Amino acid sequence: MALQIGDPAPDFTLAAADGQPYTLADLRGQFVVLYFYPRDNTPGCTQEACGFRDRYGAIQAQGAIVLGVSTDDAKSHQKFITKYQLPFPLLCDPGGTVATAYDSYGLKKFMGKEFMGVFRRTYLIDPQGSIAKIYPKVKAEPHPAEVLQDLQTLQTPGT
Repeated sequence: MALQIGDPAPDFTLAAADGQPYTLADLRGQFVVLYFYPRDNTPGCTQEACGFRDRYGAIQAQGAIVLGVSTDDAKSHQKFITKYQLPFPLLCDPGGTVATAYDSYGLKKFMGKEFMGVFRRTYLIDPQGSIAKIYPKVKAEPHPAEVLQDLQTLQTPGT
């Protein structure tokens, strides 16, 4: 069954590009922007990552952290982070296990070929660890601004 708003966000532990492990349960008390993207250094993924980069200060001001997730390895993530000066962690999800738990991995079609891959999808997780918002069909360019606006709307006193 697909994840719904209000559901507990599936917990996970994934390593970032620098090897540091990130566990969702350890991030309670703040909003988490968990965005899944297909591949480092591709046009749409770069546009989306740079959009989050450009708004990262404002996102942090809302008490949130951004975590990008793809099946790329740490070396690829590190190059992507360095090239575009990304201030947030990119997590390695080899085999798409976490992406699968978040309905963000499956059969894709591109130019007549079918393959397994990550869907561009984002989850906004509230400070209690529940799913506050789901973005099932993300357009890379306007998406980071939309997430920031939703964070500002969801903020309540004391969070």
